[in-house]
Amino acid sequence: MTLSEFEKLVEESLLALPEHIRKKIDNVAIVIEKRPSQKSLIGLYQGVPKTTWGKGFGMHLPDKITIFQEPIEKLARSKKELKEIVKDTVWHEVAHYFGFSEKKVRDLEAKWRKKIKK
Repeated sequence: MTLSEFEKLVEESLLALPEHIRKKIDNVAIVIEKRPSQKSLIGLYQGVPKTTWGKGFGMHLPDKITIFQEPIEKLARSKKELKEIVKDTVWHEVAHYFGFSEKKVRDLEAKWRKKIKK
């Protein structure tokens, strides 16, 4: 898949987030890199979660969400699955941006998947 095609999947995944969530995302850069420094990563959030911002917490560098193209492409067995992995990864990293711990994100993902299967 070309970088341009992959960027489009990430953009579509962001647009698929509920509008009330999208409106609250600010001061965060979402970037795509070919591969991570650690082989097991498909996405990474770096920054100060929005829930910890306080009065006067301005003038800081943007947070960063990185989506890693190669490992996601290796995991996917079809274009449809690739799109779902990108969507899940974007959702996962945005949840970290909003202050959810890894355990809480996993719990929410499990509930979400259960709801989708019904």
